[in-house]
Amino acid sequence: MTITTADDAELRAAYQLCRQVAQQHGRTYFLATRLLPAERRSATHALYAFARTVDDIVDVDATATAAAELAAIEHQLRDLIESGTDPVGVHRPVLIAVVDTIERFDIAPQYFWSFFESMRMDLPGTAEFRSRYATMADLRLYTHGSAAVIGLQMLPVLGTVVPIEEAVVPAAALGEAFQLTNFIRDVGEDLDRGRVYLPADELAAFDVDDALLLHCKKTGTLDRRVRRALAHFAAVNRSIYREARPGIDMLDRRVRPGIRAAFTLYAGILESVERNDFHVLDRRAVVPRSRRLSVASPELLRALAARRPSERHNR
Repeated sequence: MTITTADDAELRAAYQLCRQVAQQHGRTYFLATRLLPAERRSATHALYAFARTVDDIVDVDATATAAAELAAIEHQLRDLIESGTDPVGVHRPVLIAVVDTIERFDIAPQYFWSFFESMRMDLPGTAEFRSRYATMADLRLYTHGSAAVIGLQMLPVLGTVVPIEEAVVPAAALGEAFQLTNFIRDVGEDLDRGRVYLPADELAAFDVDDALLLHCKKTGTLDRRVRRALAHFAAVNRSIYREARPGIDMLDRRVRPGIRAAFTLYAGILESVERNDFHVLDRRAVVPRSRRLSVASPELLRALAARRPSERHNR
């Protein structure tokens, strides 16, 4: 696979654009990536920008036009990976950067096809679309492609000190843990979009349904049944974080501070939800900037200590 018409300057510009996308849209993510070695940092920006680009197609314009655009970007990615066909159009910079990353770090293309499958599940008008999930097993079919494979894409970029197969389960769990945190935090925003990601059967166990969620959102109240249901999902979320945590020590020593910071900061979103007594229907839980910096600063020192002398002098 060779990108024949992208010269070094164009590829550098493409990676710089990916960096800007990550900086603009993923504050917690971007802060954590600053702790990574430079060559791995640019790859993570490319992976983020690609996922963000596709996600925006699905979320911003959920129409037949979006379905066509989603199919087009998947087609361009397949053509570029499988036959070296050069992409054209507005998504070209992100595509050439992500394929360069795929090639340099030998990332399995199947992870990207699974990602597209889940994105179609988010897009009205496609055969795969779902606005509700009946069970946690159903939801995990979605989160495999929307989140677990993101962790698996990252694994070759980050590197491991164990056979990579041993790190697959915790890497996938970390992606799913981050995703479930988003679902808990964004219940109110997702309702505005006509979506409920939290599984219906587990909500029903607490006598929670769409009507109750909509009532609480409309009135700015929080029914105790909703609070108990969200506390349950927070406990499930923490169990997935526990499954993911051992994977950090399986990674290359130089990248552990960055991933540990991301782990702590994302878990901090869940803690913020809990501190707000699960008031997520009418407000958005965030990790304060002071908290993000207090987590990142000691990890930055660890990251610098873990780097080779030449890396420290050439930052």
